[in-house]
Amino acid sequence: MSTALVTDLTIFVLALLVGIEVIGKVPATLHTPLMSAANSIHGIVLVGALLIGMTAHDVVGYILAFVAAFFAAANVVGGYVVTGRMLKMFRRKAQPAVPAQQQQEAVPAQQKEAVRS
Repeated sequence: MSTALVTDLTIFVLALLVGIEVIGKVPATLHTPLMSAANSIHGIVLVGALLIGMTAHDVVGYILAFVAAFFAAANVVGGYVVTGRMLKMFRRKAQPAVPAQQQQEAVPAQQKEAVRS
């Protein structure tokens, strides 16, 4: 193995351990907002994975770059999915449509009320 490959593997493993440690300390109630707000960070990770792929010169480097790019892309997509689901929670619910039969029944009742007045 070359020195560059060992360096890349060391950085990858350390980044993985730091990421697990940081995410493991976040309470469950804050995980979703943090994930949805961190899409730009995941984009930077994706660019880093692509840079690793450009500098790789052997099969192990290409596999490492592919795995890093796959996980970074999954984080980006997951962040947008979570954001979309969170935003749906705050939308106003549509008013249920009143069937035509109930509308017709309501009109004579309103007319009777107007006649009584």
